[in-house]
Amino acid sequence: QVQLVESGGGLVQAGGSLRLSCAASGRTFSSSTMGWFRQAPGKEREFVAITWSGRRTYYADSVKGRFTISRDNAKNTVYLQMNSLKPEDTAVYYCVAGDRVVATTRPEEYRYWGQGTQVTVSS
Repeated sequence: QVQLVESGGGLVQAGGSLRLSCAASGRTFSSSTMGWFRQAPGKEREFVAITWSGRRTYYADSVKGRFTISRDNAKNTVYLQMNSLKPEDTAVYYCVAGDRVVATTRPEEYRYWGQGTQVTVSS
């Protein structure tokens, strides 16, 4: 059974930093795209960042320059370093993984989802 388990969420003041982790189990995702989406209250789920084929990355414009996605294939884990956090970054953050390499922001292309971790940024 494949599982993605996020950790690292919490409450932080605006301008602060958090590092999210997502540990995968049940299969290896070294040859697949992994990434992050988020959903704020009353809003649709939105793309945040993905990584694939080693070190290739892509970010939403809203987080570019502030967030950094990385992965450790030996640990089957993907990370999201979030700096200069803003109140509008408040959301539940979901880790995702695909069955193959895809470079897409469409959530339906990602078969596996974590349970989510809450990030709250106070002003």
